[in-house]
Amino acid sequence: MRYWGSEGEMDFVQQLKVFIAVTENSSFARAAESLRMTRPSVTNAVNNLEARMGVRLLQRTTRRTSLTGEGELLYEKATQLLSDVAGAENLFGGAGEAPRGRLRVDIPVAIAKPLIIPHLADFQRTYPGIDIILGVSDQPVDLLAEGIDCVLRIGDLPISSMVGRVVASMAMVTCAAPKYLAERGIPESVEDLLDHKAVNYFSGRGHRAIVWHLPGSGVERAMKMKSAVMVNDTEAFVALALAGHGLIQVPGLVVADHLEAGRLIEVLPEMKKVRRPLSVMYPNRQYLSTQVRAFIEWITELARANRGPWLEAP
Repeated sequence: MRYWGSEGEMDFVQQLKVFIAVTENSSFARAAESLRMTRPSVTNAVNNLEARMGVRLLQRTTRRTSLTGEGELLYEKATQLLSDVAGAENLFGGAGEAPRGRLRVDIPVAIAKPLIIPHLADFQRTYPGIDIILGVSDQPVDLLAEGIDCVLRIGDLPISSMVGRVVASMAMVTCAAPKYLAERGIPESVEDLLDHKAVNYFSGRGHRAIVWHLPGSGVERAMKMKSAVMVNDTEAFVALALAGHGLIQVPGLVVADHLEAGRLIEVLPEMKKVRRPLSVMYPNRQYLSTQVRAFIEWITELARANRGPWLEAP
């Protein structure tokens, strides 16, 4: 990557890259970290770009950096320009610039241990220039406010300005501990589930239980189960089921070992498996960093390579 022109000043394209990074991170410090530059270099790049354009592009406060009206216009043009530059660099199949820099990703607990972490070393070998900051959480995050590049989520995505791309679908399983089934009986139909108690999962501040999804007559059926306990952590969710507190509905990938060992028993196993999408979400912008593009491609291929009864790739 060329940072400096023949006259000693940072070239225009690189200034635009810095400007975009500051905009999308809402922070000079986070932009410097993601670009592996010093904070003064980032500040100078933006100052020089504003001088070059003859307008103020960013409003700076102690807490946040935001675009001016002129900055919004330039951001739109700059993202398109850099997208065109990236396309030109790879027009004849060249590898272009190797992805490098910080990549901050947030993933749910449910897929961290069974899918992502066992294969993360492969990603690092393929992209040694990328420094990964991996957040493992079941709670909603604000990508822009927290400087997160992309997230993986299970289930239907909320309506937002983010871009969502489905990379796989996960089969759900309804199950319980043998102890619970011995005490309460084994459900023989979907309607029988209403006579049982569930360990329900909630996400966010509303403390509302996530509805169950079950096969119906031609269409998927949503069902609210009576709660024995509600919890917002996947590991605690499974632990409560193992302790006999009630039925759970969970991605089969999460409890595959428990099912195989008999610590959990699938109920209504003859039911058609309901599947929930596994999606990657990222801010709605035309120009994506090479780090994010690399991760999206990697997670898509990872899902394809690990197809099985609990995971399907498009």
